[in-house]
Amino acid sequence: MTVSRRRLAVLATAALAVLAGGIATATASTAQAATTACRVDYKISSQWAGGFGADVTITNLGDALTGWTLGWTLAAGQGITQAWNAGVTVSGTAVTATNASYNGAVASGAGVSFGFNGTWSGSNPVPATFVLNGTTCTGAAATTSPQTPSPTPCTGPSTPPATPTTSPTPTPTANPKIKIWMAGDSTMMNASTCPIGWGSQFAPYFTTDVTVQNSAVGGRSVQTWLYEGNVTTTKNAAGECTLSSTAYSTRWTAMLDATTGLKAGDYLFIQFGINDGDTACPRHVGTARFQELLGVMTTAAKARGAKPVLVTPVAAITCSGSTAVGNRGFVTETKNAATAAGVPVIDLHARSVALYNQLKLCPNNGDYTQGAVGAFFCADHTHFEAAGAQQIAGLIATALREQGIALAAYLK
Repeated sequence: MTVSRRRLAVLATAALAVLAGGIATATASTAQAATTACRVDYKISSQWAGGFGADVTITNLGDALTGWTLGWTLAAGQGITQAWNAGVTVSGTAVTATNASYNGAVASGAGVSFGFNGTWSGSNPVPATFVLNGTTCTGAAATTSPQTPSPTPCTGPSTPPATPTTSPTPTPTANPKIKIWMAGDSTMMNASTCPIGWGSQFAPYFTTDVTVQNSAVGGRSVQTWLYEGNVTTTKNAAGECTLSSTAYSTRWTAMLDATTGLKAGDYLFIQFGINDGDTACPRHVGTARFQELLGVMTTAAKARGAKPVLVTPVAAITCSGSTAVGNRGFVTETKNAATAAGVPVIDLHARSVALYNQLKLCPNNGDYTQGAVGAFFCADHTHFEAAGAQQIAGLIATALREQGIALAAYLK
């Protein structure tokens, strides 16, 4: 069959157009692969005969991550028993730690931390090598070779693009700087040695846009915290400790200061209920009075534009056989006060009991100076070592995310 020259020219032009389109498509679909680079800081936070606790921090020196898996090799005699803020599995001597549901996204230059308890015998060395998402962590930032752009095929005169009809995406507004204020007892207070309150470990969970002012004090009920020095040892007819003056303590006065105290957008975390159950004054507080005083604090904070968050008292470690069980009062009263004030409540009592069961801290022999329970608690059943306080603070951070509390936007 004879094909005219004009017909051949048309076919050739079409073929070139298809070929050019193929080249353009291939060029457009070729994207530079994400680079992975990292530094890992591995710290043995506590160690006892046959056991230890460790904190691991990954610093992302490459492109932003949407999920992460960290691997390393155990030395002879080492094992892992519990972990938090990551899912950890062991196969032989190979360890794999995978992000939790809430900490998989790690921006370039940002960090993420998790911890675990383990066992050891003979020696307990720090791992020499860590591998993040298949790439060995060297501590150096990733470098990429400059890419030579592929030539754009000539497809004839181009048509100027049409003016977009949609509005450009606005640049996200950075979070304003805020302060978290804290009022509570010894399980929340700042300290560098036992007992260490969870409030002292709270700031590292947040970005630099957040500062923490921790005014928790050991041994206080909500009333003695508010009216320090003015609560007498005498009970009135209602069975409540009487006040010699209604003047507030300096710590609460400082929070209420119009210039330097609570500001609009700040948060106030309130946790009492451990010392309030004392039968004797001045610490004794009845259930109705307890709810009343929480209401005083939440109302004052809201009047200044701050956002109160009530927290039920953290549990001590009490075992029923191999199960940790609840042991605090004023849990219901804290929830009732939150409902009455219309503010969030974090049930730290229930969350801490669940954590103790997850870590298998029961049964134990009551010796809080050794083993996993000794690494978590001071030499009692109530107060925390640093490793325990960090995990309790982590429960609060998790609750912020799970309960949709707006402060979660400031978490790392």
